[in-house]
Amino acid sequence: MIFTGRKHSRPARRRFHGDGVVGGVLIAVVIIGALLAPWLPFPDPLTNNLVAMFQPPGSEGHWLGTDQLGRDLLARILSGARLSLFVVLVAAAIAAVIGTLLGMMAGYLGGWVDALIMRLMDIQLAVPFILLILLVMALFGTTLTNIIVIMGVTSWAIYARVARAKTLEIRELEYIDAVKAMGFSTPRILLRHVLPNLATPLVVLLTLDIPRLIVLEASIGFLGMGIQPPTPTLGNLIGEGRSYMLLAQWLVFWPGVVIAMLVIGCNLLGDHLLRKTHTRLD
Repeated sequence: MIFTGRKHSRPARRRFHGDGVVGGVLIAVVIIGALLAPWLPFPDPLTNNLVAMFQPPGSEGHWLGTDQLGRDLLARILSGARLSLFVVLVAAAIAAVIGTLLGMMAGYLGGWVDALIMRLMDIQLAVPFILLILLVMALFGTTLTNIIVIMGVTSWAIYARVARAKTLEIRELEYIDAVKAMGFSTPRILLRHVLPNLATPLVVLLTLDIPRLIVLEASIGFLGMGIQPPTPTLGNLIGEGRSYMLLAQWLVFWPGVVIAMLVIGCNLLGDHLLRKTHTRLD
């Protein structure tokens, strides 16, 4: 029996689109819940209620139970997810902007500029992130701004590599020679003629890098170096709950589920966009 490629392509195409749909749904559920949380009929995530300590999931008025101070866990998870996503998205934007600009400059200008940026990238990748954030927090304190800046500034290298590699290809194209001959300045060429061609690979890279930042932000909170309680984040919720795991496992389980939804959803969506990009190129 002879099988044609068309028969095999349909299940693959369904799976291809299905991955993106599942990833989008997982992300949307968390984001919508986090954004709508202030208007949903949940208790204040910061208000203590010692009478309702360690209520299990499914208790009256507490869908996911309560914590060691009687605070509603679902309300705290949604509030923490909103803050964690804000930190991650702003940090990712900072990293993408810095990395893209440096990568374009390195790839287009070449020479000593390229060598300098590449050496800075090597140095940045060689410094352990945890040691760096410990130093920053010890010097400047644990604040939301410091966390966002340090996460963004230490995550630009991967974007710079992709932008540099793509710019090396683009600068050899004929239309770049044409705009040079027309007297366009280097900043104008980079912003109007190089940057638009970097958009697709960088967006795909962003969706694949955000899961790393989500885990990184959660790790910082878990270690107690991030945003401090009682303000909830997904990481410090797990950090607080680990002391009560034998008594109230849900304090760790449900924040972990939300982190897993975000990471898996972003990975599936990023993989979907990556395959779609490769399909267009083929």
